[in-house]
Amino acid sequence: MDRVKKYETIIIAMLKGYTDSWNQNDTQIQSQLIVDPKGKHYQLMRLGWKNDDEYVHYCVFHIDLIQGKVWIQENRTDILIAEELVELGIYKKDIVLGLLPPILRKDSEYAAA
Repeated sequence: MDRVKKYETIIIAMLKGYTDSWNQNDTQIQSQLIVDPKGKHYQLMRLGWKNDDEYVHYCVFHIDLIQGKVWIQENRTDILIAEELVELGIYKKDIVLGLLPPILRKDSEYAAA
């Protein structure tokens, strides 16, 4: 399996795990996995109603595959998904923390771009 396909499989499995787990806990607000295999975009969304009067709709995780690297574009949790992706088999040198300003990425233990 080539590296990009392997990374895509890992990303989808990780996000699906969170989606399935969170959907067991809450019936009002659902998690939704969005996969664009052609564009290499992967998102976990939360949507629904909180307390019957507050609409919830936001992106929890957004990950892209760009030129063979895994770009973490959004993480609205305290979950360290970059570390989780490394544990699942993605090399640190292939992970870009896209949610950080470019000037700060060089100081991380991950790829700058």
